[in-house]
This record gives sequence, C-alpha cells and structure tokens, in this order.
Amino acid sequence: MRIMAVFAHPDDEISCIGTLAKHAARGDEVMLVWTTLGELASQFGNATHEEVTRVRREHGAWVAGKIGAQFHFFDMGDSRMTGGRGEALQLARLYAQFKPNAVMTWSDDHPHPDHRMTARIAFDAITLARIPKIVNEADAEQMAPPPNLNDEQASSRRFEAWREPIRFYQYYAPATPYPDVFIDTTATIDTAEEVMRFYQDFYRWEWKPENYRAMRAEIGRLGGVKFAERFNLKVSHLKAREYLD
Repeated sequence: MRIMAVFAHPDDEISCIGTLAKHAARGDEVMLVWTTLGELASQFGNATHEEVTRVRREHGAWVAGKIGAQFHFFDMGDSRMTGGRGEALQLARLYAQFKPNAVMTWSDDHPHPDHRMTARIAFDAITLARIPKIVNEADAEQMAPPPNLNDEQASSRRFEAWREPIRFYQYYAPATPYPDVFIDTTATIDTAEEVMRFYQDFYRWEWKPENYRAMRAEIGRLGGVKFAERFNLKVSHLKAREYLD
C-alpha cells in the first residue's frame, strides 16, 4: 500500500503521524508532502527564502526519517494558496509518480485558507492524475517539477497517468457527511509524541506533549482503544459488509 499525506505547513501532519508511522512499520510506502514551506512562521524572522527552504528541508527529513517515509515540499506560498488548477496539477504529477492508494489531508471546512485549499487540490488532483494529456500538458513544464521517484521517470519528461482508485481520508470534522474512521495508534503513540515535541521546540508552543497524548487518549476512548487518530473517509457510501459491527 502507498499512502501520501498532503498538508499545507510543516506540523500539520501531527494529527496523523501515528497512523503514518504504523503503516510505514508494516512495510507500506509513505510520503509526506507539504504544499508550502510555512515561511511566515515568526521563528524565521527576516531569514531569506533560501534559508527557510534549507531549514524546512531539515525539518521534513527529520520527521520523515522518524517514521520511515519519503518527503517533498512544494512552494505554493504560505497563506497565498488559491486552490486553483495549477496547484492541483503540480500535485497530480506527484500522484502520477508515487501512485498512492490512499491520500490523507485536511478537512474541507478548516478556518485556515491554506488548509482548505490544500484539501481542495488534493482531491482535484485525483481526477487530474488520471488523464495523460493533463499531467503531461505543456503548461505543466513551467512549474517546479516534482521529484524523480525512480530512474525510469528521471530520464523522461512524460508522466504515466495514475488511474487506480484512491481512498481519500481527511481530518475529522464534526459537520461532515462522511463516515468516521478510527485508527489504533497505541503502538506508535511515543513516536507521534516525539514528532509533536520536535515542533513544540521549534514553534515554542504552550501546548504540551501531555496535552497531545491526552487528546489521542480521548479519541482512543471513542474508538475503543487506548490511543487513536480520527479521520473521515470521503466516499458516497461504504462497501457492504457481512454483518453489523
């Protein structure tokens, strides 16, 4: 299984990091993707864009290394995302290379516009990635290219469309019409808390690791396990099952 987590800013992923770590430990391929560098964080002060890029790549490498994932940054502009076709197309080309079976992202109704726009392009990119003429259209060559994920694609500028079904998971939203999914993250709670602590040190959050663990425990209580993470699965209906749970 290949899972891509698509978020707007570094640290957005902490509410699914236990799930990603659990899948990576199982042997699944996981890729963390950020649509911006989060360059407006006050911790950067007057740092140059080059310096921000360097620091963020270090952050991405640390988090990805901690859970056994790949990572990639786009540079769509912190608090400047539009949710437009050009942004979705950049992501679609990455889908065409990584070939995800599942995508995780923000909810559709989050107050931060970058979060909503990231969820929008993550969903739109599923359709764009299915169409060869779109992922290979000339305008796409003007965009910053996604990484080359294997030697064959590194030697060619053409992308093979990805037409397999993609299950689309989003952070839980109370008003969503879509079903809840709880993932037991008891086995990876320590790793998830370590990632949260990493960001806490950088951003100087007052929100403490014990608060993070308590939230995961509360979600776990709802799901019937010790610790859990909660998502919505964007589908019109769930598949038929043999019996009720």
